[in-house]
Amino acid sequence: MSDWQEHSLTSTALRGNPLGDPHERNLWIWSPQDRSRRYPTVYVLHAHLRSGRSWFNVEPFGRSYPEEIDALAPDAVVVLVDGWTSVGGSQWIDSEGLGRYGTYLQEEIVPFVDARYPTNGLRALQGKSSGGYGAIVNTLERPDLFQALAAHAPDALFEVTLARGFPAAARTLRERALTSMDAFWSSFAGLNEPEDALLVELGAAALAFGDGSLPIDPETAALVPEAWARWLDRDSVHRVDAGADAAAGLRAVWLDAGRRDEYFLDLGALALRSALLRTGLPKERLHFELVDGGHRGMSHRYPLSLAYLIESLSITF
Repeated sequence: MSDWQEHSLTSTALRGNPLGDPHERNLWIWSPQDRSRRYPTVYVLHAHLRSGRSWFNVEPFGRSYPEEIDALAPDAVVVLVDGWTSVGGSQWIDSEGLGRYGTYLQEEIVPFVDARYPTNGLRALQGKSSGGYGAIVNTLERPDLFQALAAHAPDALFEVTLARGFPAAARTLRERALTSMDAFWSSFAGLNEPEDALLVELGAAALAFGDGSLPIDPETAALVPEAWARWLDRDSVHRVDAGADAAAGLRAVWLDAGRRDEYFLDLGALALRSALLRTGLPKERLHFELVDGGHRGMSHRYPLSLAYLIESLSITF
């Protein structure tokens, strides 16, 4: 993959983060060999329990996403960003519990790439699941930086998708004689039991969206209204409503999900479609699909949305 370059970036934003995770991070960047032109840039955000390097993993009889990008040879700079943390991910936002991963993306990675590659100032974000969430919220927060996005099964509609796990989480904590998420993290030694993945998912969300605790009564799993309101304020559907002007002005949005998504993120995608159209985003700038399948097995969709983003950034408005 001769067109890929690996870089190391020392981040001021991530230095001294609450979990003590590395503030020196790698970036993987694909760029056309023709440097006589300038190109749009697409930043790719990985999902929870993934890292930037994990994009290079290959399934049997398949190609990795970097290999797909090589084959596509796009007229764009493509950047694979690393947001791994000790709890599996960062949601790509600034939070007191995890660190300043939104600042890292917006204020450090973008200038780093622009200073070294033939970029033209037009940018998009692409991601799946929590990476799709990051694509949405960072684009809405900084429409001056990012003009388009692609979100595959993004985290959304928390009252349906995240809240579904609270009863099982409360029961598991009780059965393990753990009184809090802090106690869970202190005892955590990997994904050894079926319930561990759920607790890691919700525990990471608790650090990103709240104070690190679940927004529930630990005995009954009933929602605690004030704590739950803080989570809902971070919901990507709510972020679209709050950033209506930014959403309405986007060049393009790609939004899809599997019809049988195990986390019900197909329902979240439908809620996001409605929210985006409420803002006044022209219908022709929103590509929406529910496709056959679940949460996994969506990797064949990434080259499609990448091509869509690049074409959208190349149109003269």
